[in-house]
Amino acid sequence: MPNPAHARLIVLRHAKSAWPDVPDHDRPLAARGRRDAPAAGRWLRAAGCVPDLVICSTARRTRETWALVAPELDAWPMVFYDPRVYEASAAGLLGVLHDVPEGQRTVLLIGHQPGVQDAVLSLAGHGDDEAMAQARGKFPTSAVAVLALPGRWAELAPGTATLTDFAVPRGLAGR
Repeated sequence: MPNPAHARLIVLRHAKSAWPDVPDHDRPLAARGRRDAPAAGRWLRAAGCVPDLVICSTARRTRETWALVAPELDAWPMVFYDPRVYEASAAGLLGVLHDVPEGQRTVLLIGHQPGVQDAVLSLAGHGDDEAMAQARGKFPTSAVAVLALPGRWAELAPGTATLTDFAVPRGLAGR
């Protein structure tokens, strides 16, 4: 787990979405996503990764993911729905993170592929070998990456973070 003296960034890809005939921004979660999102919340709580601040895309599937993660945390972090996260590149997400107020120790970013994976791989200069291999290989829906940060949010740059954990929590069918 990350050193508690350092800030942490948790990157969560939204849970599995459905593909109804609606604009991409308005796609809801699929049944599997509604099972997996609470599992991601339980994983975060068990891993000691409860956020102080949540930055979430404005897309329906990310907002629904957060709504199902939140009750599992037993905490009430500040939540900011940021339109810049939707369809953001790694560089765009870095810009969002530069705006995080100092004093925020653990930030949860809920976004989309390929930006979330690209951001994690860009920021992680090093880290746990298994976590790095998993993050490079695939970043599926509900995947969680935990990065330890070296300093201030405004100074976060590619290669400066340490990837400490990577998980893909899954809920059980029939729940």
